[in-house]
Amino acid sequence: MELQKMNGHSRDDGFDGLDGLAEHDEFLPHKAGVKKEHQFTDFEGKTSFGMSIFNLSNAIMGSGILGLAYAMSNTGIILFLCLLVSIAILSSYSIHLLLKSAGVVGIRAYEQLGNRAFGIPGKVTAACIITIHNIGAMSTYLFIVKSELPLVIQALLGQSGNTGEWFMNGNYLIIIVSAAIILPLALMKQLGYLGYTSGFSLSCMVFFLISVIYKKFNIPCPLVDEHHPNKTSAFVNDHINVTDDFCEPKLFTINSQTAYTIPILAFAFVCHPEVLPIYTELRDATKKRMQNVANISILAMFLMYLLTALFGYLTFFGSVESELLHTYSQVDALDVLMLCVRLAVLVAVILTVPVVLFPIRRALLQILFPEKPFSWPVHIGIAFCLLFVVNLLVIFVPSIRDIFGLIGATSAPSLIFILPGIFYIRIIPEEQEPLMSRPKIQAAVFAALGVVFMVMSLSFIIIDWVSGGTNSGGGH
Repeated sequence: MELQKMNGHSRDDGFDGLDGLAEHDEFLPHKAGVKKEHQFTDFEGKTSFGMSIFNLSNAIMGSGILGLAYAMSNTGIILFLCLLVSIAILSSYSIHLLLKSAGVVGIRAYEQLGNRAFGIPGKVTAACIITIHNIGAMSTYLFIVKSELPLVIQALLGQSGNTGEWFMNGNYLIIIVSAAIILPLALMKQLGYLGYTSGFSLSCMVFFLISVIYKKFNIPCPLVDEHHPNKTSAFVNDHINVTDDFCEPKLFTINSQTAYTIPILAFAFVCHPEVLPIYTELRDATKKRMQNVANISILAMFLMYLLTALFGYLTFFGSVESELLHTYSQVDALDVLMLCVRLAVLVAVILTVPVVLFPIRRALLQILFPEKPFSWPVHIGIAFCLLFVVNLLVIFVPSIRDIFGLIGATSAPSLIFILPGIFYIRIIPEEQEPLMSRPKIQAAVFAALGVVFMVMSLSFIIIDWVSGGTNSGGGH
């Protein structure tokens, strides 16, 4: 029991001491006088409970929050709430499966769980899915920087249009931001050190939420044309058929875009590649303690998502666009408060990129240097190469939305549903839980649900491509 406590597990957590002893001696206490080879994951967790919540919350928070009001306009308040609650609960359950699987074999790396369940193919598959998904997420964040930062600089300088100076070129700006801010943060040795920047990033998003709530009571509905106060804005007339009940909230709505918004909500809670690295660095780590970190983070993000979607929708109703900030710019492009909000969102997005980069580097280390001790040249080299590749993608691939829509439709369901479910079934010993036991049946159904989500998401994207549609609700 003492041995298990030193490892951060107990039998109550489902940890099998003999299994852990046989498979992973590096998690055992070091005997005096015996030289021990240190692994890159082998260190005692020092990150506090609060900092771990900041890091995981920041990992959950994505650019998809800007599309949730649009999602609510296509589902109605009640259906949106039901979907959001369901997906938050499923995400928490998914993390429970990951943590229990990790507790049984003493592993706190997603890729090593794949190795334990299916050998080298499982390890490589998990690492590739994590790498592809997080590169897509990083690219999405830098695309926001590329498109929004020039507009912010333009507004701060009081200019009505882009005059062509180099500092208003989005391509130059993402290179500068990557080199000056993201790369130094990505060079931190441990993810826990980013708890402070994660906390600041979340505070920026709280400011965004407060501003959305405030604007609800300052923007008329329907939007009024400033030059002709007796007429509704052309912005509304061009997009929406204004009726008598236009400014009344819809509790339940079904239209052609309703099904397309479901993946938006599902992907809003993708944080699973970061769960086990954060678990590794958590001080006094136990399964219960990490599950509490996950539950609090998911609850906090659930409330932020719900309030942002609700007040954004109640401000613009049927005229809300797929990118909420762009909708506000249609009202008043020079609004000082919304300019500050844009700047805050940019800061939040920039500070999230290093958190997303850590699991990619960990996955690459698991594949390329599984037995190599920590090395600063390798640590720095991988971070530099990743940022270099992502910058190239953002600069040279104009149709990145469709490419990463396809990646998100395959990798996100795999990370949330499929891999945690099948890892759990394979890793938990049959003598502890038979194959036909209720927990394993639930895990199998959970994995099958992921396949359904994947098929649905791919179908929506293909239909969107074929029809030539432009609706997009954002992504994680």
